[in-house]
Amino acid sequence: MRACVLLRLTSSSQMMILMILFFFLQLTKPLVEKLRRERINTCIEQLKSLLGPEFLKQQPDSKLEKADILEVTVCFLTQLQQQNQQQRNLLNSFSKLQTASDEKLREDDLFPLTSTVQTSIMKDNSALWRPW
Repeated sequence: MRACVLLRLTSSSQMMILMILFFFLQLTKPLVEKLRRERINTCIEQLKSLLGPEFLKQQPDSKLEKADILEVTVCFLTQLQQQNQQQRNLLNSFSKLQTASDEKLREDDLFPLTSTVQTSIMKDNSALWRPW
């Protein structure tokens, strides 16, 4: 639809529209870039505030550059991920032990007397007095 409108305009009108679009894009590009940089800086400041104690451990009394903040954040997240993996491994081990314990309890419920006890009861049953 727009192409049809441009085709109906004279070439000087088309040139004027293209120039306006070009200048508009030239004006908005720096604004878009500025907004993008502001978002990045805001997020980096948020990381810095969230990981404040970690920064003091890594580099006390030093001015942190953006790259430093990102590096410390990556180190912290990597350590956190490793700790979570260790906890998962520990929970899996506990879960396996619990399952084995539950199975053992079920076996004991099904067979409350061991075979040696059952055998001795059978032998004793023959010696019991029966009135019939």
